[in-house]
Amino acid sequence: MTHHVTDVVVIGAGTAGLAAERSARAEGARTLLVDEAFRGTLCANTGCMPSKLLIAAANAAHAARGTDTFGITTTGVTVDGPAVLSRVRRERDKFVEATRASYDELPDGTCIKALARFTGPTTLALDNGDTVEARAVVIATGSKASIPGPFEGLGDLALTNESIFEIPDLPRSLAVIGGGAIGLELAQAMVRLGVRTELFDHAETLGGAQNPDVQSALSKIMGQELPLHLGVDVEAEREGDQVRLTWSGPAEGSRTFDRVLVATGRPPRLDGLDLEATGLDLDDHGVPVFDRNTMQCGDAPIFMAGDANADAPVLHDASNEGSVAGRNAVKYPVQNAPERTPAFAITFSDPPLAIIGDPAEAESVVGCASYADQGRAKVEDRAKGLVRIFAAPDGRLTGAELFCPGADHMAHLLIYAIQRGDTATDLLGMPFYHPTLEEGLKSALRDICTRTSTAMRADRDFGDAPGA
Repeated sequence: MTHHVTDVVVIGAGTAGLAAERSARAEGARTLLVDEAFRGTLCANTGCMPSKLLIAAANAAHAARGTDTFGITTTGVTVDGPAVLSRVRRERDKFVEATRASYDELPDGTCIKALARFTGPTTLALDNGDTVEARAVVIATGSKASIPGPFEGLGDLALTNESIFEIPDLPRSLAVIGGGAIGLELAQAMVRLGVRTELFDHAETLGGAQNPDVQSALSKIMGQELPLHLGVDVEAEREGDQVRLTWSGPAEGSRTFDRVLVATGRPPRLDGLDLEATGLDLDDHGVPVFDRNTMQCGDAPIFMAGDANADAPVLHDASNEGSVAGRNAVKYPVQNAPERTPAFAITFSDPPLAIIGDPAEAESVVGCASYADQGRAKVEDRAKGLVRIFAAPDGRLTGAELFCPGADHMAHLLIYAIQRGDTATDLLGMPFYHPTLEEGLKSALRDICTRTSTAMRADRDFGDAPGA
């Protein structure tokens, strides 16, 4: 039993926790990093990387089946489910090992493998018998998979994004509950791998897209690959080795599936922390009320970063939040409130969906571009989807929703422009190479220019080529 005294203790060794510890130590603080397993980041273990490995396999199968349009015939395209999942796990484990190696780079004595709970605002009891006393605490415990009540009785037939990559073979059929990023990505991947897949959601929309044109295109294009049951209530019952789903709403039905993937969200991992001992104000979900610019909880020397605060569950935000939390924990009670980067989310469907910046408001100017007839997209037989770019009345770019080929790359171009405060005219003044997917943005940018108070300067990109 050891009593540890330190400047900053960080609970959780994922992306946000590592960033918090690193930034606090860089400020000269003594630090401790407490984690129950030090298994690596969520992204590497069960999030970004294994899902993209599965998607890559699915897209390879999809591409192999679609070569006829290029005059190339492939025969006998088969999917070896165990081999697909074996590669996912093998490559996933390499990513995990790389993240775990970062723990070895920390100063000796920094890491304590244990579960922590609060005994006061800045004191902790660990399940190994140790205690910790700190000047400030950073909560970076991440999020967890959740099985809602209607699916609790399904046992091992209910999968989450933490268990789906561990199954030995692809199921013959899969029901996906939830039309957010995880649900969309894995549903499309599974159907492309030959799994009979259907998606269900209580909401009537998909992927978080708010623009009605983008939402319409998303539903139509995704619906061409798999059945979508939106706006429905679902009941589930285990029938031997299968699950019977019964749904009601705009449409009703009942069908059996081998497995059910529950992708309805990941709540913060706060159980067992005894947050009541901190004296913090908690919201209706039991999450401490915090300032999303300083990461501080109330006026206490307690900070939250990453998925634990249920605010912006993406890796770059978790890393940025961790850095801010670590610095402010050292400087407490003085706080720095850096401006947040614009919202930025990508769903790696095909086409990808990217949602960046602020949604359109009543006074927003909306620039439109279709990829159904875009030159490079037609060359690659990927001509579908659209772009909506939002701007203030003076032409300054404020946000965008893209559902089109290359959206995951073009979104970076747009978010950089938004963060710089560029106008549509500014961006049109940059060169657009021909023939590229990026050229398709020009019609949306010109659309904004013709509707705003700024006059569009002469193009410096040498004009458009046919079909651009």
